Amino acid sequence: MTNPQEPGAPHAPEEVAGVSVPDTEVAAAATEFVRDTTSELIYHHSRRVYFFGALQGARRGLGFDPELLYVAAMFHDVGLGEPHRSSGRRFEVDGADAARDFLRGYGLPEDSVRRVWTAIALHTTPGIPEHLEPEVALVTAGVEYDVLGIGYHDLADHLRTAVTAAHPRPDFKRRILGAFTDGIAPKPATTFGNVKADVLRHFVPDFTPGDFVQVIRDSPWPE
Repeated sequence: MTNPQEPGAPHAPEEVAGVSVPDTEVAAAATEFVRDTTSELIYHHSRRVYFFGALQGARRGLGFDPELLYVAAMFHDVGLGEPHRSSGRRFEVDGADAARDFLRGYGLPEDSVRRVWTAIALHTTPGIPEHLEPEVALVTAGVEYDVLGIGYHDLADHLRTAVTAAHPRPDFKRRILGAFTDGIAPKPATTFGNVKADVLRHFVPDFTPGDFVQVIRDSPWPE
């Protein structure tokens, strides 16, 4: 597969399965940022998250801002990258902060910045995003669709085929688990209480997950 960062890479379609990529300066800059700073794997995954999230939004009858959904989808895994691996913070927060700084550079309103930040920060926290703004809910819906297959049969086969034709996912399960491991293994404490602990439990032999019950038992409170 051609890396989208390489000269001469094919131009990805700007409309897929009836969903258009916003034709705005901010959206174009977000695309270029992710092309320049992440891998081919993360680029194509992030684009699929946008298309699947938008399709789920249409199916659910949700009104959403396409530009905000697009930026949130494109930045949602930026925090897995090498520059963030020594931050000591959850990768979701690193990605959310990167998107916040990016959007502020274009003068977007703080409410828009907040929506994007929240969508990225909560995209691995099931059970909460669907109760928040549509952009927040739909980033998680797109991630869950592409990574976990949640709601796989909610979308017609021809829509799913159109998205994966534009942004293929060869050997995706193995490769995305590798990307999660690489991005999180340097800061294992950030997996306490979240799903990424499962990734390290499978792929990092000496990883010991945090134990919520033991933390309570070992707390300094006298009993």
